Amino acid sequence: MKLFLKGTKCFTEKCPIERRNFVPGQHGKARRAKLQGYGLQLREKQKVRRIYGVLERQFRNYFEKAADLKGVTGENLLQLLERRLDNVLYRMGLGSSRSQSRQIVLHGHIQVNGRKVNIPSFLVKPGDVVEIREGSKEHKGVQISLQETGHRASPPWLQVDTAALRGTVTALPRKDDVAMPIQEQLIVELYSK
Repeated sequence: MKLFLKGTKCFTEKCPIERRNFVPGQHGKARRAKLQGYGLQLREKQKVRRIYGVLERQFRNYFEKAADLKGVTGENLLQLLERRLDNVLYRMGLGSSRSQSRQIVLHGHIQVNGRKVNIPSFLVKPGDVVEIREGSKEHKGVQISLQETGHRASPPWLQVDTAALRGTVTALPRKDDVAMPIQEQLIVELYSK
């Protein structure tokens, strides 16, 4: 399944999934294993981890935090992952991929509510204003990302002003706002064992 990890490369014919849609190795084309039970659950968890660029320990911590919150655990997990600062930048269109958005944050080009933030896992809240710092607005990487992602619409929980390179979090994200088909129930079942 295409996870769009490589930014604009996934929209061209150079996408690895388009070029070679089978497992590596001599017998890759002939091998078709049916996944059941644990394999499906593990595959779904790994897919979500790779989409958001989170390591195992951090993902486990997000799951435990989601389980402690009121409401449905799977939806809480997706909400926590969507509220990460690197993901918010990607959703705003200030990064062509989540990894590029993560790099923009790490290099100190972002401020939240007027304060510099260089932690990609920073969780935004409703009412937070995320913007490019004044000295970084002419940064070449940011300008290229804006040109590449000009066609992408922002989700309803974000209000984006592309001219000012600023976005405001208006509400908490819901499961419907996630663009990828994620079965969060399989992840909950995996961790509930």
